[in-house]
Amino acid sequence: QVQLVESGGGSVQAGGSLRLSCSAPRYIISNYCMAWVRQAPGKEREEVASIGTYSMTRYADSVKGRFTISEDNAKNTLYLQMNDLKPEDTAMYYCAAGPCGAVVRGVAGYNYWGQGTQVTVSS
Repeated sequence: QVQLVESGGGSVQAGGSLRLSCSAPRYIISNYCMAWVRQAPGKEREEVASIGTYSMTRYADSVKGRFTISEDNAKNTLYLQMNDLKPEDTAMYYCAAGPCGAVVRGVAGYNYWGQGTQVTVSS
């Protein structure tokens, strides 16, 4: 069973920063597109940022300029640096992986998921 393990969530005030980490098996980091997906209470899952072939990245409009996704293949780790956090960023954040040809469809294309890490931003 594929294990994606997130860490780094917490509670911060608006304007603060957090860095999320996701530890994944080597073959997942190397061969799949990876993403951070969040879900706020009562809302659908939303792809926040993704990274794929040749390290091409994609961001939701709501986080552009504030969040940065990256991966360290040597450490088999995916990161999400979140700056200038806002209360509307409050959600459970999940690490996800899927075939690059499938994830162009969005959240439905990811077939491996972590258990999530909570991010809470207070005003």
